[in-house]
Amino acid sequence: MNKQEFIYALKGKLKKLPKKEVAERLNFYSEMIDDRMEEGLSEEDAVAAIGSADEIARSIYKEISPDQTAAKQKSKKASVTKNILLIAGSPVWLSLLISALAVVFSAWASMWAVVISFWAAFFSFAVSAPAGILLTLSNLFSAYGYAAAFFFCCSLTCASLAIFSFLGCKRLTDYALIFTKKGALAIKNFFSGKENE
Repeated sequence: MNKQEFIYALKGKLKKLPKKEVAERLNFYSEMIDDRMEEGLSEEDAVAAIGSADEIARSIYKEISPDQTAAKQKSKKASVTKNILLIAGSPVWLSLLISALAVVFSAWASMWAVVISFWAAFFSFAVSAPAGILLTLSNLFSAYGYAAAFFFCCSLTCASLAIFSFLGCKRLTDYALIFTKKGALAIKNFFSGKENE
């Protein structure tokens, strides 16, 4: 048996161990074979001098302390208990989760409703300003000259309100977008964190 066949056979025998420990053991025996080959043994003789993969695997499993085995079994039992509790408690925690998501969604929808209503006010001011100018021009040369002055003042007021409300709406929209992005990121991190556990 050459080195590669030996390492492959030993890897198959050590399936029950954690991957990291298997890699460490395989590296150890690979180096041991290399050392013997450096001493002058052929590859097959170096492998034979170490012993069979079955013998080495049995000795490795004997080395594993009962505490490690008990800890693994305890960990499995804790995992099973955790899963049973999650399933049994799902009517409670699932309804609480749905309620919390509903509250978050309603707060988010309310925030955007306020933003939309502010933009609607801006558009009404923006449309009223040119409409006031048109009414001013239509009443300018009529018998109701004071109406032209009134419409002119109204159009100036609406134009200034449109400018100021645009700045406020823009700022409010920026804050709402930041809040939405941070909220979506928090929800994503919450659920991806649960999956990683």
